[in-house]
Amino acid sequence: MNTEQKKRSKASEINTSRMPDTAALANEDKSTLLKYYYEMVLIRRFEEKSGEMYNKARIGGYCHLNLGEEATVVGFCHGLQPEDYIYANYREHGYALSRGIPSNAVMAELFGKATGITKGRGGSMHLFDVTRHFMGGYGIVGGQVPLAVGAAYAIKYRDGKGVVACQMGDGATNGGPFYESLNMAKIYKLPVIFFIVNNQYGMGTRVEAGSAVAELYRKGCAFDINSVRVDGTDVLAVRDAMLSAAKLAREKSEPSIIEAVSYRFRGHSVVDPDRYRDRDEVQRSRETFDPISKYTEQLKAAGILDDAKINEVAEQVEREVVEAVDFAEASPFPSLDTLYDYIYAEDTATH
Repeated sequence: MNTEQKKRSKASEINTSRMPDTAALANEDKSTLLKYYYEMVLIRRFEEKSGEMYNKARIGGYCHLNLGEEATVVGFCHGLQPEDYIYANYREHGYALSRGIPSNAVMAELFGKATGITKGRGGSMHLFDVTRHFMGGYGIVGGQVPLAVGAAYAIKYRDGKGVVACQMGDGATNGGPFYESLNMAKIYKLPVIFFIVNNQYGMGTRVEAGSAVAELYRKGCAFDINSVRVDGTDVLAVRDAMLSAAKLAREKSEPSIIEAVSYRFRGHSVVDPDRYRDRDEVQRSRETFDPISKYTEQLKAAGILDDAKINEVAEQVEREVVEAVDFAEASPFPSLDTLYDYIYAEDTATH
């Protein structure tokens, strides 16, 4: 980890200042920075549209949005390589998009259509794409953590080169499977990254009210695991922390914990009225923790982004999202004769 990365990852100094840090962009590729910007705007608009479609009863079941976590999502995904594996929780639309799953396929899945990424069988909480090593969202809180550790064990056992990145919410760190997984990962020196999205609320409970240790990265101390806390509203800070953790996993087969601090803009799910949060707090925190506003100011101050480009990206994103909805609307539901497909794995094992 270089000096700049250490500065961004220092646990006790989460910077939510609105002052743009142009020095951090000095050695960055302009097209890459603009790619991050596009993905963040796409995730924001996709999630807003998903909320609209849910209210219009086009999307059923549960639906959890990444609004306010766009920098966390994009930084996480771009700190990994194509051969690495991602395990996510049920708030995973943005992770799927940033991993490269087409927005058409994601929206169609939310609609329960046969053209969805899991053929209409997974819905919002269970996106899955084995070709991109996106190993699914999981509806059980913390349920993906032991699975990710098992995958990391398999990679090491087979002398593989990939890394496993396991994304979870702050609430998952209060469950037993989380601690058992940390213990196993350290004992067996597994190439896994435990990525905690601390959006400051576990459903309707503030983190400090539900966890004896509110600085969640410190939970790795009992297992002697490399642990850092980063500003989840800073896409480069998150990416750099992921790059460092992935390097440690790849080269030394050591696990890591990353806690990314962000703020959830809306309720826990789209049906959550969010009455447990003071309105002034929500408004104030939206202004303080908005990752897109922060990144926009940073890019503009560095001369990388201007109003014309902002409008161009907004129009391009809107076209992509509208096309995704149109695609989902026009797609068929799975036919009844496929009702029992994909229930059992194919018996390809040799005896």
